[in-house]
Amino acid sequence: MTATLLRTAADLHARARTGRRAVVMTMGALHEGHATLIRTARKIAGPEGEVVVTVFVNPLQFGAGEDLDRYPRTLDADVELAGRSGADAVFSPSVDEVYPGGEPQVRISAGPMGERLEGAARPGHFDGMLTVVAKLLHLTRPDVALYGHKDAQQLALIRRMVRDLNFGVEIVGVPTVREEDGLALSSRNRYLSPAERRTALALSQALFAGRDRHAAQEALRARAREVPATRARAEALSAIGESRAAADAHAVATTAGGPAAVRAAARLVLDEAARLDPPLRLDYLALVDPSDFTEIGDGFTGEAVLAVAARVGATRLIDNIPLTFGPFGDAS
Repeated sequence: MTATLLRTAADLHARARTGRRAVVMTMGALHEGHATLIRTARKIAGPEGEVVVTVFVNPLQFGAGEDLDRYPRTLDADVELAGRSGADAVFSPSVDEVYPGGEPQVRISAGPMGERLEGAARPGHFDGMLTVVAKLLHLTRPDVALYGHKDAQQLALIRRMVRDLNFGVEIVGVPTVREEDGLALSSRNRYLSPAERRTALALSQALFAGRDRHAAQEALRARAREVPATRARAEALSAIGESRAAADAHAVATTAGGPAAVRAAARLVLDEAARLDPPLRLDYLALVDPSDFTEIGDGFTGEAVLAVAARVGATRLIDNIPLTFGPFGDAS
């Protein structure tokens, strides 16, 4: 399948529309993670619908000293990959097309959630991101727009904007795509030297360590639910040597786990990576409520996101995984 390259909104609006339009927004330098988004969009749009991929490096979301000029631009390869993955069109407008007359005077504010984690590390980033997403939603007029889970805070803010400002579009999140060794796919991975890439693996390894600690905790909780509820039952189990194991499971499940243990397991990996050559320089490790990206407490139940951001050499990388916390005695 060959994707049509479009440079102006007028050209895009001139296309005949039948069925649903699904849009995948990117800054280019497409990789398998983007291809997964496009293939998912193709399934959602169906054979009668249309998939449009946007390629636009948005200057508003790059702060002072960030890599706007360095950001990879590979439009020919992007159009080829997009078409191969099922896109009908690639909309790659100029800065003047998106921001006629210069930077916009009126912008979207990300609010308090946009000031946390990535927002604290990159002031103004989410205001610029939401402004361009709003503009591209208006320019492309989709029925559904797809974004990756790897940028979890971005996805949460887009969903909030669409809900709070009554955009008539469905937002779909697509799981993170990883290399075989666990590194999350990112256009910035190409900046890493072989040694830096080895260090960068600590981001996903830390997340997996937190996830595994949580899984072990849940297994102990399941075992603790089998602890006898009556003295007679306890005595019967004791006769076959099970009471100690049950008691140990109960003690660990009720006192040694939860969010604090997840954070500790992840931080141990990151602390070790800080001593590597080259070292990993941590920006943040956070275990947050995805509704507002505030840190969760030990009594939290429900969906959570374990997120990390760090620099390796000159490259800044982010990653996250979802976790679910259930109350003691209930399945999570």
